[in-house]
Amino acid sequence: MRVLLLGEYSNVHWTLAEGLRSLGHDVVVASDGDGWKGYPRDVDLRRPSLTAAGALRYACRLMQAFPRFRGFDVVQLINPVFLSFKAERIYPFFRYLQRHNRSVFLGAFGMDHYWVKAGTDCRTFRYSDFNLGPALRHNADNDTWERDWLRGPKGRLNIRVARACNGIVAGLYEYYASYAPEYADKLRFIPFPIRTDRARFAERGRGAKLRFFIGIQRSRSVYKGTDVMLRALQRTVERYPDACEMVRVESVPFDEYVRLLAGSDVLLDQLYSYTPAMNALEAMAHGLVVVGGGEAENYELLGEQTLRPIVNVRPDEDDVYRNLCHLVEHRDDVPRLSRESRLYVERHHDYRLVARAYLDFWRSRVDR
Repeated sequence: MRVLLLGEYSNVHWTLAEGLRSLGHDVVVASDGDGWKGYPRDVDLRRPSLTAAGALRYACRLMQAFPRFRGFDVVQLINPVFLSFKAERIYPFFRYLQRHNRSVFLGAFGMDHYWVKAGTDCRTFRYSDFNLGPALRHNADNDTWERDWLRGPKGRLNIRVARACNGIVAGLYEYYASYAPEYADKLRFIPFPIRTDRARFAERGRGAKLRFFIGIQRSRSVYKGTDVMLRALQRTVERYPDACEMVRVESVPFDEYVRLLAGSDVLLDQLYSYTPAMNALEAMAHGLVVVGGGEAENYELLGEQTLRPIVNVRPDEDDVYRNLCHLVEHRDDVPRLSRESRLYVERHHDYRLVARAYLDFWRSRVDR
């Protein structure tokens, strides 16, 4: 197959491309590298700036690139907003891809209309980035995303693309549950891909102190619950200063993030998630134990009957604190959880296994 993967979130498309190439397929990744994270790509689609001059230069870059985006068996979009333009300007690019390629698929991998819709109905999830039980979480980011994705041009674009595309791939349980009510006939859950062959496993929890790692993006700390997890972790370190320590990093590129992660035992990530996403899965492949989203729905969708390596926490500071204290007090459990974390990623997220699942789904939908 000839495959074009357009856009990037957290190295999903580049890792998928590596899996597809290992199986003998011709793949092009075109993206902006996911902004400051700087993930690899074959075609650079960075927008130079948000100024008028930057928009003009970006338009010229797209005019040069899009004639190359013809003749593919599969085009997969990372998101309905797959270019750094206002949503109102993107649909013609989608139609161009449809006209000049055999099929176009939509990725449900992050912020979009159906995810916001499910999170704000206060029924689909017990908690999410948008709700805690029956109550909405109001903050500046959420208010903006609700306006843009529920009622604004991004939401309208998302609906048009979802209806017109050949199929939709959801990378997490949350995204699958968001799309399933309306698109069950063209939706497939496929786990995120991880390069397990490059992740050097080391059994954790053998050092003098248990090292807890927390990565902070200041602009998204409240939205992702990092602020709550940080407070719980600070309480834990204060209570057990001789038994544990904190490794804290802020907004670093992916390669630097992985390097800093390597010497730690436990990762705190994604308080409001039901499932581990790319950062957590990468850490698990290296043997770290993840404190975050590990709800029953995640294991059920994967068909996992035995492994439960994720320390699942409720979106509550005291619950996070209790679980962190439990790890410190029962650190003999950490090596076992470390081994199970690696096995979990090998079993469900190996990039070649995931690539085969994509191929099966794409083939089942092409030419329908």
